[in-house]
Amino acid sequence: MSTIRKQSIISSVVIYIGFVIGLINTYFFTKQGLFEGAQYGLTAIFVAIAAMMAAFAALAMPSYILKYYPYYNDHLPSRKNDMITWALIVGIIGFILVIIAGLVLKHVIIRKFSENSALLVHYYYWIFILGFGLTIFSILEAYSWSLRKSVLTNFLKEVQWRLLTTVLIILFIAKICDFDQLIKLYSFTYPVIALTLFCYLVFTRKIHFTFTPSKVTRRFFKKIASLSAFAYTATVVFTMSQVFDTLVIASVLDDGLNKAGIYGLAQIMTSVIQAPQRGIVAASVAQISRAWKEKNRALLQRIYQRSSINMLIFASFLFALIALNYKEAVVTFGLKDSYLLGYSPFIFLGLCRIVDQGTGVNAQIIGTSVYWKFELISGVILLIVILPLTYILTRQYDILGPAVAAFVSTIIYNTVRIVFLWKKFKLFPFTVQSLYTLVLAAACYTACYFLCNEIHGLGGLVLRSALFILLFGSGTLYLRLSPDVIPVWQTIKKRLKVR
Repeated sequence: MSTIRKQSIISSVVIYIGFVIGLINTYFFTKQGLFEGAQYGLTAIFVAIAAMMAAFAALAMPSYILKYYPYYNDHLPSRKNDMITWALIVGIIGFILVIIAGLVLKHVIIRKFSENSALLVHYYYWIFILGFGLTIFSILEAYSWSLRKSVLTNFLKEVQWRLLTTVLIILFIAKICDFDQLIKLYSFTYPVIALTLFCYLVFTRKIHFTFTPSKVTRRFFKKIASLSAFAYTATVVFTMSQVFDTLVIASVLDDGLNKAGIYGLAQIMTSVIQAPQRGIVAASVAQISRAWKEKNRALLQRIYQRSSINMLIFASFLFALIALNYKEAVVTFGLKDSYLLGYSPFIFLGLCRIVDQGTGVNAQIIGTSVYWKFELISGVILLIVILPLTYILTRQYDILGPAVAAFVSTIIYNTVRIVFLWKKFKLFPFTVQSLYTLVLAAACYTACYFLCNEIHGLGGLVLRSALFILLFGSGTLYLRLSPDVIPVWQTIKKRLKVR
C-alpha cells in the first residue's frame, strides 16, 4: 500500500498544480470584458465532444491494456511485446471510423445545434483534431499506468495541457491572435501532449513496435476480443453519461453555449474535488490487475477500503471548502454575475463526486476481474436512467436539471456496483470511519458558515478557508479516519522538520 500511497500523493500534488493553472485559465475565460460566455462555453463543449470521440475511437484498447499487460509483461521480452502496436493501430482505425461517422452525421449536428450553439457548428471540423489527440493519449496513458508511470501522465494531462491553454489565453489577451486562431490552436492541445508522451516512451525504450503477433496475443485473442467488445460498449455508455448534460444544455436551451459555460464552471469546480480519485486510480490499477492474477482477495479488499476512505476524506473536504466560498469567489474576483447561477448545479455535481469517490475503485476492480462484463450491465443501467432524466429535467429546471439527474443516477450506479462486489467477492468499501468523515465535514461546514458568513471579500475567503482547513484537518487526525493519515502526517512533519 505504501507504493500506491506514494504515487497517489505525488499524482494528487501534480493534479492540483494543474488545477491551479486551470483555475487561472477559468478566471480569464469568465472575467468581465475578455471572453464572451459563448466562447468559453465552446471550449467546454469541445472537450466534451472530444471525450466522446475518444470513447468511440479507442475501441476499448485502454481496458485491454490494463487487463492483459501483466500477461504480456510476464511472458514476453520487451522487444516481442506487441500489445501497444495493436492497441495504437486499432485506435487509429477506430478514429477513422469516427471521422466517417462525423461526416455522415454532420447534417444532424447542424440541425440540433445551429439555433442555440452556432459557434459549435462553425468550428465543427476542428473538434476532430482534439478528439484524435485524446484518443491516442488515452491508449498511451493506459500503457504508462501499467508501467507505473502515472505521475508522468497526470503531469501531461493536468499540467502541460492547461499550460498550453494558458499560452493561448495570453496570446489572445495580448492581441497576438484572435478567438478564431485561439480555438483552432486549442484543437491541437491534446495532440501535443499525446506526442510528448509517445516521444518519452520511445526515447526511454519503454515502448517497442512489432507487427508479428506474439504467443500471448494468439493465445488470448478470443478473450481479448470478447473483453474489448464488452468494455467498448461499457466505455461508450459511461462516457455518454458523462458528457450528455453539456450536449443537452447546448442544444435545447436558449443561449446554449453561454449556459454551457456557466455549467462548465460548476463542472470545473467539481473536477477539483475529483483530483485525488485520478491519482489513486492511476496508482492502484496495476496492483489491482496483478492481485486478480494472483487471486489475492485480501489485497483487493485492502485497496478497495483504503481507496474509499481516502477519496471520501478528500472529496468531503474539498466539496465543503468550495461550497463555502463559491459565490463569494465569483463576486470577489470580478467574474460575470451570470456565473452565480452555477452554484446550485455545483452542489449536486459535488455530491455526485462524494458518492462516486466514497465508493472507492469499484470500477477498476470490476473491470479487471473475471466479471468485467458487468461493466456493460452497470453502464447500461446508468445510461437508461441518466439520458431521459437529463433531457426532461433540463427542459424543466434549466442548468440545474442535468446536475440533479447526474446525482440521482450516480447513487443508483454506484449502489449497483457495491452490491455486486459484495455478492460476488465479499468486498465492501465502507467502515464506521466513512460515517465519521461525512459528519465531520458537515459539522465543520456549518461552523464556518455561521461564524464567517458576514465577512466578505478576499479576507472572508481566506478566513473561511483557513478555519475550515484547521477544523477538518484536526478532526481527521484526531479521529484517525484513515490508516494512511498518520504516516502522511508524519512524513509532512519530517519534511518540514516539525517536532
